[in-house]
Amino acid sequence: MSMLKLPTALPLWSLLLPAVGVGVLPLVLGAALGPLLIGVVAVCLIAAVMSAVHHAEVVAHKLGEPFGTLVLAVAVTTIEVALIVSLMLAGGEGATALARDTVFAAVMIVCNGVLGLCLLVGGLRHRVVAFRIEGSSPPFAVLVAMCGLTMVLPSFTTTTPGPTLTGSQLAFAGVASLALYAAFVFVQTVRHRDYFLPLEGASDDHAEPPTAGVAWASLGLLMVALVAVVGLAKTLAPTLEAGVKAAGAPQAVVGVLVALLVLLPETAAAVRAAGANRAQTSINLALGSALASIGLTIPAVALLSVWFPWPLALGLAPKEMVLLLLTFLIGTITLAGGRATVLQGVVHLVMFAAFLFLAVVP
Repeated sequence: MSMLKLPTALPLWSLLLPAVGVGVLPLVLGAALGPLLIGVVAVCLIAAVMSAVHHAEVVAHKLGEPFGTLVLAVAVTTIEVALIVSLMLAGGEGATALARDTVFAAVMIVCNGVLGLCLLVGGLRHRVVAFRIEGSSPPFAVLVAMCGLTMVLPSFTTTTPGPTLTGSQLAFAGVASLALYAAFVFVQTVRHRDYFLPLEGASDDHAEPPTAGVAWASLGLLMVALVAVVGLAKTLAPTLEAGVKAAGAPQAVVGVLVALLVLLPETAAAVRAAGANRAQTSINLALGSALASIGLTIPAVALLSVWFPWPLALGLAPKEMVLLLLTFLIGTITLAGGRATVLQGVVHLVMFAAFLFLAVVP
């Protein structure tokens, strides 16, 4: 009976958009995209993102915090890994730095773009946003350790030349990243789950949670929508790469564009939570997605590198290290107080603008 009630429990558009996105994929995969098809794919991509955000919020409402945000972060990042690996295999030796560029871009987008936008929206609407220090600072410390081990140290190791690692070093980086992420998930969902719950009175959402049938339906539709997001993003990737080359921009811009496309669902969900005065949920989404991006991508790439005939470039250049250091310093100050205003949001957004500008004009 619950299946018969689904159309009234879920908006019709949320049922149709994932199907439309997946249905378009066979028609555009491998096809030469002209201006009209590029527009169609872009519209379908935005529609799939909107649907993914809606169904992720339904699942999150049913599961409660922090499980709901974890579902979206892991689901998006798992498909992000598949997208990165497929692009690396298709790009050959020219794509050896794609994993690094995409992960670094994801960290910068999350820690500056998403966090800054959430603080700006929340600050404009509620003047001061409040969150739990114990639920924000420790995950940020895990993120610092992950980035240092996977993207900074490779530029300073001496066994191999350049920003690469030996097989054993890469295996250690992958295992360490996975261990740190597993510890974070254990603390977030089991040991100290209360640290990641919204503050008392911080949420204005008192709607009844959906039924189990609706939640399961939304979970399935979320997976379909995310497949559509990644498939459509992959379809647009050659056009993006061609545009980057035609503009004379650095190859790292491709990684930035991939990360921007994949992080669209989480960004939209985080900003909506900030507007609803759920700052802790926004931070859970932001930091959780960054941690999942490194904690799942690096181990997967490290495992698959056994079959790659070329070494992976993981170490960052000095300019990117400076941006990463500034991001971590500002993020530490922002998250240390448990309260923030639009000022912190503007600071993070300016750093995000600097990242984007320097990615195009290095």
